[in-house]
Amino acid sequence: MNLEKVVFGFFIVLALTLNFGFFTGDIDNPAHHHAFELFAALVVSLIASVLKFGDRTHLGAIFLATSLVADLQLVVAAIFWGYAAHVSPEGLTPAAMVSIVSLSGGALLANITSVVLLVAETITVRR
Repeated sequence: MNLEKVVFGFFIVLALTLNFGFFTGDIDNPAHHHAFELFAALVVSLIASVLKFGDRTHLGAIFLATSLVADLQLVVAAIFWGYAAHVSPEGLTPAAMVSIVSLSGGALLANITSVVLLVAETITVRR
């Protein structure tokens, strides 16, 4: 068993599951989407991105690209949440929550793509 592949797969799948946990629920209800879950999804996604820098293959470049897309969308969602909750005079409105969750949905799609690529790569590896 290759410990590096285990850690790599762990963080890819953990990024997906944390993002999915944040994404599920009523899209406009802040009670269904916790800020710490978004933060955890962002941190794990950033860790997964760092782990993808060492792979010099074409598939590694695609892994990195999908991870960077997820990172970008989660960072923008976190910034938007911070702005809506602490700067905006309206506060964290349902419309703001819809935007935050929608950005998280885009990151979720990028994470799903990463996991599908990981499974495809695992299936094609021959011993």
